[in-house]
Amino acid sequence: MAPRLHTVIASTRPTRIGPSVAKWFHDFASQHGKFDAHLVDLAEFNLPVLDEPEHPARRQYQHEHTKRWSASVNAADAFVFVTPEYNFGPPPSLLNALDYLFWEWQYKAVGFVGYGGISGGGRSTHAIKPTVATLKMMPIPENVWLPNVFQQIKDGVFTANEFNEQGAAALLNELIKWTDALAALREQARAALK
Repeated sequence: MAPRLHTVIASTRPTRIGPSVAKWFHDFASQHGKFDAHLVDLAEFNLPVLDEPEHPARRQYQHEHTKRWSASVNAADAFVFVTPEYNFGPPPSLLNALDYLFWEWQYKAVGFVGYGGISGGGRSTHAIKPTVATLKMMPIPENVWLPNVFQQIKDGVFTANEFNEQGAAALLNELIKWTDALAALREQARAALK
């Protein structure tokens, strides 16, 4: 079975463009063929600012939104976060979603598709890497950055260019290597949670 990849739309703003970018990447990942690709919209989980009374490491979740998020994250073997850049950093929705959980993230490779203005989301993706590394995820160096992304969106559809597709292929090729390499550690971690 192919490992399960979750492409996560990290922005939850009502006027976000993340879904159009994420749909392109998800479709590209599906055609790439190395992953069982799934598109996940963070907004659908309605996570408030972290409201669990217990530390995430205890896994004593009180709220249904946390339990649903935990099940989704636990099911994945790898992630690609599609994220905008807000004030040189990632959106608070992404950091909040990461902070909700602990064990479910461990030993999973992660890549980033950043989008925005001139920097293409590069500062956002760099800023979040220490957080994912602390959660024992493997942030791969290959990223896709989409500068001046609005120029590639028409009628709500993102149209990739040759460089975007080359970047996506490089990201997925590296992501599958790390996902396969970490498989035994993921299985040990999942077994410990049962």
